[in-house]
Formats: sequence, C-alpha cells, structure tokens
Amino acid sequence: MIHRNQTNLSRTQAVRRVSALALLACASSFTLQAQRVVLSDSADKPVAQIVADGSTHPLNLATAAGVDYGSSSSSTTGDGGAAGTMSFAGLDATQPPPRRRYGRPRYNDSSHNPDGSNKYTAVVGIGMTAPIGNTYHYLNTGYAFQVGVGRNFNKNLGLLAQFDYDRFGFNGSTLYDQRSLYNYYCTVPLQRQGACTPLPSLDGNTHVWSFTLNPIYNIFSSGPVGAYLVAGAGFYHKVANFTTPVNAIAYDPYYGNYSYTANQVIDHYTSNAPGFSGGLGLTYKLSQFANERLFVEGRYVFVDNQQRYGVTAHSSQATLNTYLGSNQYPANSNRTSYLAFKAGVRF
Repeated sequence: MIHRNQTNLSRTQAVRRVSALALLACASSFTLQAQRVVLSDSADKPVAQIVADGSTHPLNLATAAGVDYGSSSSSTTGDGGAAGTMSFAGLDATQPPPRRRYGRPRYNDSSHNPDGSNKYTAVVGIGMTAPIGNTYHYLNTGYAFQVGVGRNFNKNLGLLAQFDYDRFGFNGSTLYDQRSLYNYYCTVPLQRQGACTPLPSLDGNTHVWSFTLNPIYNIFSSGPVGAYLVAGAGFYHKVANFTTPVNAIAYDPYYGNYSYTANQVIDHYTSNAPGFSGGLGLTYKLSQFANERLFVEGRYVFVDNQQRYGVTAHSSQATLNTYLGSNQYPANSNRTSYLAFKAGVRF
C-alpha cells in the first residue's frame, strides 16, 4: 500500500514538470516574435542578426519611410541617426503657432468706405453773419442758413456741394445817405427826372446767395468730439433792395376793399462774382451708434465783386447833375467780406 502511493506521487510530479517546461517554451516563442517586430528595421535583415548586433535605434515616426509631416525634410546626425525634428510648413514644432493678426474691419457695400466711414454726407445749418472790412461801413449783422450734400472719401476727407443764404441789413448811415440821394433827384428839372415825391423814410436789405464746393478735412476726433477744417469756392450772387412804405388797397369778400401799409421796392441792384471761404468747425456726436453730429462752424467769406461806377450822396453837385446812369448805389459792387457763424446737424 505504501509502495503504490509513492508511485502515484512520482507520476504527479513528473506531469507538473512537463507542464512547466511547455509553458516556458511558449513564453519564449512569444517573446521572440515580439522582438522580431520591434527590433526589425529592415524586412530583409534576419532577426537573429538584429538580436546579435544589439545596436538598433528606436523607431522615429518623423523619419519613417513614406511619412512626411512638413514641407522641409528631416536632417540626420553625424553618426547616421535621424535627428527626429518634426516640421510644420517651415515652423518649429516646439513653438506655438503664430497669433492671427486682426486689423480694422473692412466694409464692402454701397454706403460705406473700406475704413467704415459713410460714403455720403449731408448738412443743414442756420446762423448769423457779421460784415467786416469795407463791407462793415455799409451793412449790419444778419442771419443765414445753409444746406449741402456730399461725398466722404474716407474718415478724414470729404467734399460738400453747398448752398448758402447770407442776409444783412443796411446800417443807419447807408440808409440816410441813400434817402438823401433819392430826394435830391426830386429837385432837378422835371424833364430829366420826372415827377417824384420826396421819401419820408427808407429801408432795405441785402443778401448773398452762393453755390460752392467745399473740401472738408477732419483733423481731430476723440470720443464724441471732433474738429475739422473747411474751405470753399464757387459762384456768389449779391442783391441789394431799397424799400419804402406805401399804402396799398386789397379786397376781401367779406369786408370789401381795405387799405394797408407795405414795403415797396423802389431800387434794386445785383452783382455776380466768384467767392472763396475758409474756416474751422467743431462737432459733437449724439450717440456712438448714430451717424448724426451737431456742429458749430465759423468761416471767413470773400466775394471778389468788380467795382461799377455810379454816384453817391457824397459825390459833387456837378457830378450829380451831369450823371445820366442809374447806379445810385455803387457799393453793391464793392468787394464783399464777412464772417459767417452757423450751427446745425451733419449726417
């Protein structure tokens, strides 16, 4: 009985040893296959030689055959090994890509310039006039208004086509001299002047209207506040009217005929000439989301009228008696200069 148990134990130990040897053989075969895949750098080189050499370099994906990750080729080290530097379109892979640069927004429509400014502009303004120079001796301050439309070439430069109406009054000395001149001609022989009645009073006004082209250059802009330079040149038409009150009769369907007093023009003069202007303006933007700007502007205006010969109340008696023309207010053709101050809205 004891002998049989010893025999069974010997068989069990032998089976265990054989199983362990078989498992070790399988593991060795698996390891050899793995080395054959990892260490092989050539399909034609025997695995045994690779293991024997023991000098295989690590796998470099950047220099693997048929793989190109950049526009530049990989360099090699002096001992024949690959440098292994990856390149993307000529840039160093160890550095972050360059930041994209963003400039001013570019516009491409019918109402905006490339810099974002409006292509078209308009202006409406009212104000006052102040004669200066020789004009100051004849005229008083008055009122004015202007309208214009134009084109902006960019945020700094624009051009306006503008209409201006600048009105003045005659000063007291001008009206007194003019009334004296008219009444003098009522005393000369009737065959020359005709019957006339001396004027009890005299009034009048003068105005200048113009069509001009006006370049504008914006010199300053900070938040809602801006400043600009403006110049102008064009056609100026100057008008002078002298009036006197007269009694007139009108008809009303309910009251019938009735009389009233109205100013009647008794003398009228015109003068056409080229003119020029220049000045400075300030603007204030009502809102950062709006295009409208309030503006205030001052300009110097010069009209190059051509002097016409005539007579005045200060002409000699001989000149007055022999003068056969009709220009009894030659000052209307004097060169005209004045300041115009206007405020309004620019669109």
